[in-house]
Amino acid sequence: MSLLLPDYRRRLNLDKVDELVRLARQGVDYRQIAKSVSFALATVYAIVGPSVGSRQERRSPAHLKLSEREEIRAGIERGDSLRAIARSLNRNVSCVSREVKRNGGRAAYRAWRADERAVQAAKRPREAKITAKPELRRAIEEKLKKRWSPQQIAQHLKSRYPHDESMQASHETIYQSLFVQTRGSLRKELTAYLRTKRQNRKPRGREETRGKLTNMINIRERPAEAEDRAVPGHWEGDLRLGARQHSQIGTLVERKTRFVMLLALPDGRSTELVVNALSERILSLPDALRRTLTWDQGKELAAHERFTIKTGVPVYFCDPHSPWQRGSNENTNGLLRQYFPKGTDLRAYSQADLDAVADELNTRPRQTLGWRTPAEMYAQEAGVALTT
Repeated sequence: MSLLLPDYRRRLNLDKVDELVRLARQGVDYRQIAKSVSFALATVYAIVGPSVGSRQERRSPAHLKLSEREEIRAGIERGDSLRAIARSLNRNVSCVSREVKRNGGRAAYRAWRADERAVQAAKRPREAKITAKPELRRAIEEKLKKRWSPQQIAQHLKSRYPHDESMQASHETIYQSLFVQTRGSLRKELTAYLRTKRQNRKPRGREETRGKLTNMINIRERPAEAEDRAVPGHWEGDLRLGARQHSQIGTLVERKTRFVMLLALPDGRSTELVVNALSERILSLPDALRRTLTWDQGKELAAHERFTIKTGVPVYFCDPHSPWQRGSNENTNGLLRQYFPKGTDLRAYSQADLDAVADELNTRPRQTLGWRTPAEMYAQEAGVALTT
C-alpha cells in the first residue's frame, strides 16, 4: 500500500474505492455515493475531495487524468493488453506501460492510488537531482572537463552504478542543469567543454516556417510493401543543396536495392523545375518500377499532385524534422559528401557528371546487400539491365 495514503484509507475495500471515484467523476451526489458504497459521507469527501474537481482540470493534456487511470484499471480487469488499453485512450503504449509498472503492475494497479501518487510527484518546486547529490555533481563535472558529451556521461554513470539510481542522470538532466537558468546546478563555464561550446540550447520543437503543403499524404499511409522493402519501385527523394544554398541537385534512391539516381537542377529549385525533372526521370523507368515516392515537406514539391497525375506515382511526405523516415536517402546523402563536400557549388556539375557519380555508387558493393552492388540487385529485381 502506498505510503501516501492515510492509515484509515489502507483499511478500505479497494474495489469500493474504485467505484466511489468512478461515481464521483460522473458527477453523482456524494450522499448517493456514500450510500452506494456503504461509506461514511466524511470518508467520501476525504477520498475524492482532493482528487476530483478543479485540480484535474489544471493538468497538462500530456498528463494522465483520473478518468484515464480508471479506464486503465477497467481494461486490466477485462484482461485487455496494455496496447489495447493505450489505443482506447489514444495514448502511446509506453505511457500506459510506465503508468502501470510504477504503480504496482497489473495485479496491484489502482486508479485513485496512482492519481494521488502522480499529484504528489508533480508538486513544485523540486530540487534538481544533480544539486541534491553532490557526489553525482562532482562525477558529472569531472567528465565534462574531460570533454565527454552528456550522452557519454549518462551511459557511463548507468554502467558504473547499475543499482544506484541516485548516482545516475540522463543526458537531458545534464543538459538542463547546464542551460536552464532556474535549474542550473552545474557551473555555467562547463558549457565551454561541450563540443558546440554554445551557451543556449536550440529549441527541439521549432515552429514550421516553410509553409504547409496541401493535400499531403503522410508516410504512415505508405503501403506495407514499401516499409518492409518487399518489392522494388519505392523511391525516396530529396534535394542536396550546395554552397550558401544557391545550388542544388536532386537525389533518388530505390528502397530495396539502394539504387541511386541524381538529377541536375542548374536553373533553380522551384516546384515547376523540380517536378519536371523528377517526372522525366521517373517516366524513364519501367511501369513496374514506378510505385511510390517519399519526400520531406520541402516546398519544392508543392506541386506533388501534378507530379502524381503526370507519372501515376503517389507521393508520401515525412513528418517535419524526421530525416530518419527517409533512411536510405539520408545514407546516400552521406555517401555523396565524398564527391560534393560542404560548400561545393553544384552548378558546376552537368547531368553527365552526376550520372558518373551515381554509377560509381551503384557499382560499389554494399554490406546491407550482402556485398552485392545496387546495380546488380536492381537489375535482378527489375529483370532488365538499367544504367544511371
